[in-house]
Amino acid sequence: MRSTGFRRTFVALSVSSLALALTSCGSGDKDSASGKTRITVNCMPPKSAKVDRSFFEADIASFEKQNPTVDVVAHDAFPCQDPKTFDAKLAGGQMEDVFYTYFTDAKHVADIGQAADLTPYVKELKSYDTIQKQLRDIYTVDGKIYGIPRTGYSMGLIYNKKLFARAGLDPEQPPATWEELRADAKRIAALGDGTVGYADYSAQNQGGWHFTAELYSQGGDVVSADGKKATIGTPQGRAVLQNLHDMRWADDSMGSKQLLVINDVQQMMGSGKLGMYLSAPDNIPILVKEKGGDYKDLALAPMPGGEGTLIGGDGYMFNKKASPAQIRAGLKWLDYMFLTPGDGFLGDYARAKQHDAPVGLPEPRLFTGAADAKDQQVKKANANVPVENYQAFLDGNHTLDMKIEPPHAQQIYSVLDGVVSAVLTKKDADIDQLLKDAGGKIDGILARG
Repeated sequence: MRSTGFRRTFVALSVSSLALALTSCGSGDKDSASGKTRITVNCMPPKSAKVDRSFFEADIASFEKQNPTVDVVAHDAFPCQDPKTFDAKLAGGQMEDVFYTYFTDAKHVADIGQAADLTPYVKELKSYDTIQKQLRDIYTVDGKIYGIPRTGYSMGLIYNKKLFARAGLDPEQPPATWEELRADAKRIAALGDGTVGYADYSAQNQGGWHFTAELYSQGGDVVSADGKKATIGTPQGRAVLQNLHDMRWADDSMGSKQLLVINDVQQMMGSGKLGMYLSAPDNIPILVKEKGGDYKDLALAPMPGGEGTLIGGDGYMFNKKASPAQIRAGLKWLDYMFLTPGDGFLGDYARAKQHDAPVGLPEPRLFTGAADAKDQQVKKANANVPVENYQAFLDGNHTLDMKIEPPHAQQIYSVLDGVVSAVLTKKDADIDQLLKDAGGKIDGILARG
């Protein structure tokens, strides 16, 4: 999962229509009437995101000027992928030539034969070898390359430095273990006046998402390595739920209101009433721009537990009907738009800074070597947020196991939502029985493929 689709000025939007009509997308004509190679692409910011939209359109115009034989037709969408229509568009042959995917989509799209094999062409993508190998590998299925990563994220712990100080805690020493987090949350909640020490999601699949992240942090996993069986009924799985239960019912450090989703928790943090919650770095500008928070008060630490963290991200795959000319044109477009360090839609940090977009957030590094050095240099030169608040997150991530979301993530998260919500709303919840029942349901999901 990902809370935002774009990383620049407008990070969360309300749009009346989330999906394009199926007949408007699709691979369609291979070439335009002028003889140019025509490609359709998606994930263009909607008109309501005026600044992002203008950047995207300007970058396409500049790309077409440098590549006069290519005609790029972009379709807007927010979110960039609507799970309700994604499979239908694939099955109906209506997907764009170059289409946005989550990391968790890669194997599924390749397995059902809806993506073009990029292996013969990827040598033409100038940036490919500079991208982190673990991200490239996500789009490699059975030895063939089916997609190109664009961004990544990893989960961490956002905390309020001001509340830490008020509670007598060291704002420069965030909790490194779940035991320390529990103790810190209790002291923060003791401030009273509606202050909550730690909050967690437990609805709309978001509870299952966070359960997975918390399980990873303790060295556990949701499914077996072969993807055939649930592995939540373990000491690590029990520890996750027992910790949530104890903070909720023994410590009263999670507040009485439960069944929270991301907007609820962001509102609590932005208003200064919440000490800690799990999130990716892209939450920070939302807390400031929309929820009333202040950059100087918001810091990011690595996941407590010290074992692992959940990573996610996105990239682009190509329609199986795309011609060789379209694939080559699409790869050139990806290089120009997203994969040139310090430039393009996501990398032009100077342009972002000029428009008061956050620069310097601790996003996981996409590139390696000289490309990474250049990207970091340009980012540092244009940073406009307190980067020192995120150093602990950057340092701590070096030692964590980076783990992608499980297969069939959304279906599994829906099952795990019920487990987390039961623990947070029922004092006498039977943790072992909840894990056993959920494990059986997950086994069924995995068996159906």
